[in-house]
Amino acid sequence: MASTKVKAVVIKGVNVKEKDKIIYLYSLEMGKISVSMRGVRGEKAKLKFAKEPFCFGEYYLEEAHNTYIVTAVDVIDNFYDLSKDIEKYYEASAILDIVDKTAGESNPQVFIELIKALKTLCYEDVKKYYVIDKFLLSLFGAMGYQFLSDRCSSCNSLLGLKYFNLDIGDIVCPACKTSACIPISDACYSALRIIDSTPYEKLSSVKLGGMGEVQAYNLLGQNYEWRTGYSLLKMI
Repeated sequence: MASTKVKAVVIKGVNVKEKDKIIYLYSLEMGKISVSMRGVRGEKAKLKFAKEPFCFGEYYLEEAHNTYIVTAVDVIDNFYDLSKDIEKYYEASAILDIVDKTAGESNPQVFIELIKALKTLCYEDVKKYYVIDKFLLSLFGAMGYQFLSDRCSSCNSLLGLKYFNLDIGDIVCPACKTSACIPISDACYSALRIIDSTPYEKLSSVKLGGMGEVQAYNLLGQNYEWRTGYSLLKMI
């Protein structure tokens, strides 16, 4: 049997048979993969700690019959404190769902952003929406969408009033807006720029206030749904 090791995060799992589980990993080396953990739901299972969502570690895999079987895990972090704050837990779960819905082959940039996002939610006091907003901005950037320019993406004129064109995933001016455009307030645009330019480790110092932060989240959610066909998980 061929063996390999991947650095990965558990994004979800499905119970099978009496005590087995299929888990879905997002890994640095292989992207999204499904692997089998045998007997892991047993009361005395040695690896039961490594089957839960958010667990981040080095997973040792054996390939057999066109599937991977987990034989050992070196846990790096299980982000346990997320379970102590319901709002953070839901936001982190929404980020895992985004990865589950969009991940394919290996993308080191997205993997690193995922780890940074989970660490920030778990260990920093950051306001609601900020971490998922930054993760979505990073995801769109990895997809090739960079839409926080001060110029219209269609005619290159300096932006005054701003509209987000869902068709092209970019910001345009009033002269270039279409039926697929939604208006962007100055507060929303400012919130997006601030979150995008702030490192994860400094997001706790950001306090935007007002409706800008809610509008920014809603705009990113609309763009995510338009780009992928999936809605964001609801957050409380």
